[in-house]
Amino acid sequence: MIEKKELKEQDKKDKVLITGITGFAGSHLADLLLSMGNSEIYGLKQWNLTRMRNTHHIAHKINWVECDITDPISVRNIMKEINPDKIYHLAAESAVAPSWEHPTHYMKVNYDGTVNFLDAMKEMGSKARFLIPGSGEEYGEIMEDELPIDEKTILRPVNPYSVTKIAQDLIGYVYFRSYGLNIIRTRAFNHEGPRRDNFFGISSYAYQVAKIEQGKQESIIKVGNTDDKRNFTHIEDLVKAYYQAMEKCNPGELYVIGSEDESHVHTFREVLHKLIDISKIKDKDSVKIVTEPKYVRPTNVPRLIGNAQKFRELTGWKPEIPFNQILEDTLDYWRDFVKRDLY
Repeated sequence: MIEKKELKEQDKKDKVLITGITGFAGSHLADLLLSMGNSEIYGLKQWNLTRMRNTHHIAHKINWVECDITDPISVRNIMKEINPDKIYHLAAESAVAPSWEHPTHYMKVNYDGTVNFLDAMKEMGSKARFLIPGSGEEYGEIMEDELPIDEKTILRPVNPYSVTKIAQDLIGYVYFRSYGLNIIRTRAFNHEGPRRDNFFGISSYAYQVAKIEQGKQESIIKVGNTDDKRNFTHIEDLVKAYYQAMEKCNPGELYVIGSEDESHVHTFREVLHKLIDISKIKDKDSVKIVTEPKYVRPTNVPRLIGNAQKFRELTGWKPEIPFNQILEDTLDYWRDFVKRDLY
């Protein structure tokens, strides 16, 4: 149910529902939409699961809704109550590594959770625009001669997470073709920055670097595979792309999103060394990089570099934040966490 005390009369503002609003991308998207001032924001939470740290600074500006997206009744009830104009469906199990151990759970959240919203929209006759934020991971095992990746590149998924995202994307297309729902389909490549959990590559490195800086960890950084190459986009640029996708992209079509700037293309090893270089660690040469077996995936994706030409030409979007700023912002975020002993 919506917490009625949070609601205010806001004329001529779109009702925007953000699933996953308390997560990494969801909280940054909420920041962006609130700064623009033309939306009434609704955010999903679960009383027993949701972490609020990413949205504590804007909690009073959001209409909070209790909902379990894996429960079709719960989803149907909140959809009827809100009747949103736009839905950014950012709620997902997004960490790749745990998906091998929990493939059914990932499918339940990422696929079933999406179908629950689509069914509710079909039942209501909703004309809302519904953004499905896919992942570059869906492409999987890409050869050098297939780069850069675009909307027509073949999919060869190599982990359960990517399979669930492909399923989510394709069921969205089915509901567009079968029932005329306004489904906006995107595949975003690696995006990083503050608030990303520390079991993801760059955040994990930055967290460990921050602990070494403050004398709370030995000069050892544990990593998984660092040979994989990616194109990285700052999260603040990425959520601007999601906004442009919602406003301008054609329902049913697929759009690749990601930085095409060569300065944003790096291996994870290069990223780690750049983080060490910009750190305040006094004896940088003493830092040892150790491969931790539990961080090594059963199968890895050596290269994911996207071509966002179609999206760029339609929307005019392009990343504005330089790569080094991604690293600096991420490191500053974890410095604050380590300083306050929040982890």
